[in-house]
Amino acid sequence: MIRKPMIFAATSDLSGKTRGKAFPADQLQKRLTRGMGWVPTNVQITCFDTIADSPFGSFGDLALVPDATAQVHVDFEDGTPPEHFMLGDIRTLDGQPWGFCTRSILRQALERLEKLSGARLLAAFEHEFQFAKGATLIHQGFGLQGHSEHAQFGETLIAALELAGLQPDSFICEYGPDQFEVTIAPEEGIKAADSAVITRELVRMSARRTGQQATFTPIRDVASVGNGVHVHMSFVGESGPMTYDPDGPNGMSELTGAFSAGVLKYLESILALTAPSVISYERLTPHRWSAAYNNLGLQDREASLRICPVTAKDPHGIARQFNIEYRAADAAASPHLALAAIVHAGCQGIEENLAAPQVTEEDLSLLSGEDLAAKGFVRLPETLEEALARFASNPTVTGWFDPQFADVYVAHKKAEAAFLENMDTAQRCAAYEEVY
Repeated sequence: MIRKPMIFAATSDLSGKTRGKAFPADQLQKRLTRGMGWVPTNVQITCFDTIADSPFGSFGDLALVPDATAQVHVDFEDGTPPEHFMLGDIRTLDGQPWGFCTRSILRQALERLEKLSGARLLAAFEHEFQFAKGATLIHQGFGLQGHSEHAQFGETLIAALELAGLQPDSFICEYGPDQFEVTIAPEEGIKAADSAVITRELVRMSARRTGQQATFTPIRDVASVGNGVHVHMSFVGESGPMTYDPDGPNGMSELTGAFSAGVLKYLESILALTAPSVISYERLTPHRWSAAYNNLGLQDREASLRICPVTAKDPHGIARQFNIEYRAADAAASPHLALAAIVHAGCQGIEENLAAPQVTEEDLSLLSGEDLAAKGFVRLPETLEEALARFASNPTVTGWFDPQFADVYVAHKKAEAAFLENMDTAQRCAAYEEVY
């Protein structure tokens, strides 16, 4: 059968979906300069393929320009065409970054961080996902047999990640039914979010080729576990690691302390960007090992932000491993937009010269609202509607983005919620399972 190889130029959009257009591979050099035609109102395509109210209407033209440094070519050697795609930037016709391009939004946040502190961000995304088609074995959390049943998928995925230029760290048969976690090594700057997108897509591609269907939905069944995305972050400068200080509180450098304090101060207002689905808030509840309060933990996997343990014993090794983990995110969010929101919040903490937060050592769900407030904690939004309201009403947070961004984003998410309006919780979970 005749075939003409193609390349898919992609963006991770406001719905966390990877969308774009394909072009013949022999046109690559032209497309690296001219890109592919794009439409402003595409930003309002929800995860359910409805279109939210758009200020752009039918007007306007943009260019989706692929980035040669974010190219993936993976041949699964199964007789199907190789997967060939490239992430890129959405630009105006005069070549400027478009205010709703998630990749450009992240780039601006990273530039802000480096300008403020001289630090560059290293980040790694841990992804939890489940198989939508049930396995034949049950009760296999962290089990050898659970791993063995899906060994073909696991080995295919690890090979695909390596062919894509990523560094796989671990593949885990997780606690939940048919649940797995994949982790890759940290990357610097925008490449960290690029790698998160690539990982998600290769999981789906590997699953399909081994007779499975993977879903990153935030939660499939409210009586069971959820699927989170944990974002590990550290800082590096010209002289080396900048995250750790043996004399700082709990090992945090002044930079890390201020950054962490900013994330926690603005967490309630960025949650709509990092956990942006209606069912995200079924997962973000106490005692789900997720996040329900704006607290910093040391060995607490229910904290929104956690200081991660290290295995090194020497100061240099500790400094290299030391990192903080943001736990209030899921894969309904674009990795680029989620990371941008976190970085901007951290930068705000640096600008405001905030003191390092104290580590919590108690179950915050047992405290009254008055006690939480007295200790400086808040219960995070419990619905997407509430999260959107806190985002839209915080001028500091909305000021980090394009002047139209908040209105467009809120309209986008309200249209998503409207699609689910007449469904019960189980039906909503099923709907998200299909799209993520």
